[in-house]
Amino acid sequence: MGEPTPLLNLLEYEAAAAARLPRMAFDYFAGGAGDEVTLRATRAAWDDIQLRYRVLRDVSQRSLATTVLGQPLAFPALVAPMAFQRLAHADGELATARAASEAGIGMILSTLATTAIEDVREAMRGPLWFQLYIYRDRGMSRALVERAERAGCGALVLTVDSPILGRRERDVRNAFHVPAAFPVPNLTGTPRTTLAGAASGAETASALASFVAEFWDASISWRDVEWLRSITTLPILVKGIVRGDDARLALEHGAAGVVVSNHGGRQLDTAVSTARALPEVADAMGGRGTLLVDGGIRRGTDVLKALACGADAVLVGRPVLWGLAVDGAAGARRVLDLLRDECDLAFGLAGCASVADVTRDFVA
Repeated sequence: MGEPTPLLNLLEYEAAAAARLPRMAFDYFAGGAGDEVTLRATRAAWDDIQLRYRVLRDVSQRSLATTVLGQPLAFPALVAPMAFQRLAHADGELATARAASEAGIGMILSTLATTAIEDVREAMRGPLWFQLYIYRDRGMSRALVERAERAGCGALVLTVDSPILGRRERDVRNAFHVPAAFPVPNLTGTPRTTLAGAASGAETASALASFVAEFWDASISWRDVEWLRSITTLPILVKGIVRGDDARLALEHGAAGVVVSNHGGRQLDTAVSTARALPEVADAMGGRGTLLVDGGIRRGTDVLKALACGADAVLVGRPVLWGLAVDGAAGARRVLDLLRDECDLAFGLAGCASVADVTRDFVA
């Protein structure tokens, strides 16, 4: 019997993960809201952008290194915040932290992680930021902020596109829940219990939907960005922005920057794709603050296009989970290495020796 065929790109890792993961876990990670129109369009939008490459620019020596919020990255990427990573692999967020550290990039830890903030910080050598939702009980949110500060997180990423949860039909069909055997150490008591067991009925079969309806605050507003700014010295990025006017408001209310994101197509179906939203947001910000983008990043050319459209770096989400499911930390590291190598190739072929060489006129 011969050696297994090596996986050559991030899309192949998704297919391999689908063959390994239980249906409930794979569908939770892979799925989107409604008819999954935005899920598909967000990936396709990067393909629709054409690159206007330069020639005769001496790309014999190239560097992908950059900084975001003053923190160094080996190439312009961070691991996106993703919940419940131990559903993909027993080592969960610890494996992801090791992979990101070895790749020389940063990681954003989800509020709904299956590993404690402190343990991930200990495993993470690069930048670690903490992703936050606003709970009805502001004390819960404040406690998480204080805990992230004590653990040494370098920034807070406030997700604002989920005042209520999008209808994810795969999760309803599978009665998605997080079994009690899996820790969710940022939650205790009733919130954790709610996640553990799905209720019956078409509207409440997803335990995550029940959890969000009970504990997240649908009344959040720009005042909450100011409140968060008042209780922390950490820089705050507002995640879930797809409009230029909202990006300006984020900066006006004290944010250090924004993440252009439609929550991976998991919230409002038929929402604009992030590749299409990014240039408007970049123009509105006018170089003020940090600008990141996620959603559908699967190729090194996607990273180049994102930078050309105004982003400082990208967030990589699902592909890291697919690598994790296939081979733990080694699989997640392989995914990041593939993306970095593709990014280096794209830079060279486009006539860019460094991140500073990437300008708006590279995209048609």
